[in-house]
Amino acid sequence: REFYKRVREKRNPILNSEDIIINKVGVDLFEKFFKNYTKKQWNLEPKELSPSVCGRIPVRTNTDDRYFTDKFQFMPKDGYTKMFEKMLSHENIEIILNTDYKTILEDIKFDKMIYTGPIDHFFDYQFGKLPYRSIKFKYKHFNQEYYQPVAQINCVSDFVKYTRVVEHKYLSGQKFHDTSLSFEYPEIEGEPFYPIPNNGNNNQYHKYKNEMEKQKNIIFCGRLVEYKYYNMDQVVANSLKVFGKELNNE
Repeated sequence: REFYKRVREKRNPILNSEDIIINKVGVDLFEKFFKNYTKKQWNLEPKELSPSVCGRIPVRTNTDDRYFTDKFQFMPKDGYTKMFEKMLSHENIEIILNTDYKTILEDIKFDKMIYTGPIDHFFDYQFGKLPYRSIKFKYKHFNQEYYQPVAQINCVSDFVKYTRVVEHKYLSGQKFHDTSLSFEYPEIEGEPFYPIPNNGNNNQYHKYKNEMEKQKNIIFCGRLVEYKYYNMDQVVANSLKVFGKELNNE
């Protein structure tokens, strides 16, 4: 704590992601750990992003080396694929893949619809396309038990194009003499993974939000609809909150 007190550079007000990190850890650590990684991940300078982007990264003064400190942390026993297959196996649920819902909307009778897709697509890009960052995953297999000492390594250097490397067997608990890793490469185009929070994009989103509030029979929920950087547990908690709100309104 004394070290951080010495090196931090007070920023007031906090206007962007550069401000919030330098305010916590100072310029040197910002340059070494945050600046290049953030630019690689978002294709924007930290000062072009809202404080929430880098502000979500914890800075600790203890020996806890976990990224998350939640009391309960787990992986589904049989993996996420099996978990979702079980959730969707009810006889009243019909799944249609590779289909834009707008092409079949007139054939579906509903009192309420839950929409979790990109909000700009719902309104036919009325206020322009909201920017997202996408990811390309490349997988490599190695004929050795482990390749790296931990499950995930974030690559802060700009000498490599990928942002992080994940060795999945650390997370799943599998025991095998070989190992597989995924390398994550941020991209501009592709499946929308991350909203890009800054003032301009947030203002654009709020135009869509005003239109959302006029829709009485549509329930909007999720990361793409709300243009928010949710973690998985936050998405689940928010979904339950929205569901409870709908039940109470009935």
